[in-house]
Amino acid sequence: MRRMNVETQEGKREQWSSKTEFLLTVCGNVVGLGNVWRFPYLCYKNGGGAFLVPYLLYVGLCGLPLFLLETSIGQYTQQGIVTCWRSLCPLAEGVGRAELLILIYDSIIYLVILAWTLFYLVFSFSSQLPWASCGNTWNTDQCVDFSSLNHTANCTSKITTTSAATEFWERRVLAISGGIEEVGSVRWELMLCLLACWAVCYFCIWKGIRYSGKVVYFTATFPYLMLLVLLVRGVTLPGAWEGIQFYLYPDPVRLADPQVWMEAGTQVFFSYCIGRGSQTVLGSFNKYNNNCYMDSFWLCLLNGCTSFVAGFAVFSVLGFMAQKQGVSVAMVAESGPGLAFIAFPQAAAMMPLPQLWTVCFFIMLLLLGIDTQFVIMEGVITSFTDLFPVTLRRPRYREGFVLLFCLSCFLIQLTMITEGGIFVFQLIDYYGCSGACVLFVAVFESLAVGWIFGADHMEDAIKDMTAQRPCVLFRLCWRYFTPLVSLSSFILYMVDYKPLKFNRWYMYPDWAYALGWAMALSSILLVPLWGIGKICVGTGSLRQRLAVLCHPDDDLPLTQQGKCQNSEMETLQDINRI
Repeated sequence: MRRMNVETQEGKREQWSSKTEFLLTVCGNVVGLGNVWRFPYLCYKNGGGAFLVPYLLYVGLCGLPLFLLETSIGQYTQQGIVTCWRSLCPLAEGVGRAELLILIYDSIIYLVILAWTLFYLVFSFSSQLPWASCGNTWNTDQCVDFSSLNHTANCTSKITTTSAATEFWERRVLAISGGIEEVGSVRWELMLCLLACWAVCYFCIWKGIRYSGKVVYFTATFPYLMLLVLLVRGVTLPGAWEGIQFYLYPDPVRLADPQVWMEAGTQVFFSYCIGRGSQTVLGSFNKYNNNCYMDSFWLCLLNGCTSFVAGFAVFSVLGFMAQKQGVSVAMVAESGPGLAFIAFPQAAAMMPLPQLWTVCFFIMLLLLGIDTQFVIMEGVITSFTDLFPVTLRRPRYREGFVLLFCLSCFLIQLTMITEGGIFVFQLIDYYGCSGACVLFVAVFESLAVGWIFGADHMEDAIKDMTAQRPCVLFRLCWRYFTPLVSLSSFILYMVDYKPLKFNRWYMYPDWAYALGWAMALSSILLVPLWGIGKICVGTGSLRQRLAVLCHPDDDLPLTQQGKCQNSEMETLQDINRI
């Protein structure tokens, strides 16, 4: 009864003021930058419409089952990432700690992207967009304004020249040095943008979900209006149809490439925010009887549809830019920062009223990203609060802890807004937040629920909360399909591993690769090592220790009712079966 006593001493845990706040917050979390700058490019690159086959298969076997699983265990235990696993299956507590570590890595790098976005947004109000011309102090002799050249000149000069947008990004915004060894000075303009982003995030979440739950009414809905404006503008541009054809034209032959399937799986895990624990935290603020079953279904559907529609907005603009330059869409297609900070600004500069379209685009990116950052920070703060409730639930202690966390991340991020900062950013992003870490966590997450806590017990818990028993497919996924597919993807990811390069030419030094793998292994090894540590410090025989560590907390609702409580003999039989 320890958890109940803590709640009595320090006050009850926060809950959403309304279901709308929960839905909008989850929507803001899962519908993020990846929907706009990653999915459309992967779809084009990996077979167009044919890419939807592996993508939808991964959604059905991993995306939706894990999304429901993480939301449900949060709502069922009413706990954060770490303590929910401690209550549900103490042996798998390392899963929660690994997810928390991945969230911390996310929080370190994510706001740097928003600082870049804010920097571009500020310059979007200039009378002359600085990435639209080559007459600036940072431009080189190789700079070319492609919108002012004829088509023939473009085709012959593109190999030996760089666009004005590329030089603005690399030389004005980042001022890229020669490598990670050359740190250089802090870019003070980016530092101010980063500080502004942290100030917004802090004052939106410092009081908990009763503040951030109100903010999402704007931040989660307004990006859809911006996306609609950009979609309508994009499809009315000349060349838009050619871009959309590149986006969707099916190439079934690509399905024979294992890389296509791996990228589909990675995108599902990235886009649905699974394997990171953020859905667990958001679900933990729900009322116990909230219908998380149907919520998960509709939110996953919304996420997939948003990614698909965003592709039309992105590739219609890329088709327009390709026609203006007289090149193939393949020559201008980009993903990630290359799309957001080079391709789209360059395309917008060719349109009438370019400032209007760049403002709309960067406001959309800023709001999409800041929603996700809210959830990342709330996931970290809530998990620490649940680990140390007596201290952090006292008045003003949460605000102080949030401030300390923000300042710590800000100081680390100063290394990422130096002249060599982009190299540090990519190192953390590629290793600390990599797909390998998330896939590995997903394997043990589904095994812990499917075989130790019990998939049938999880179904009972969902039925007790929602009055609906999940489809039998979810039980099969939690036990067999999800861990098998996640493990296969993890193995394929490791076999196909390629060392990180920057711009396809810069190889990191050996010590940087070692640091990157240290970050990746910090979350991967935490899962088994924490379980082994729990076994070692336990008392009794090995089988008795396993029986205790595989038994859920007596405070859980169905355990109190006697519906979910295994006898010691049943637990030992489960262990032998595993």
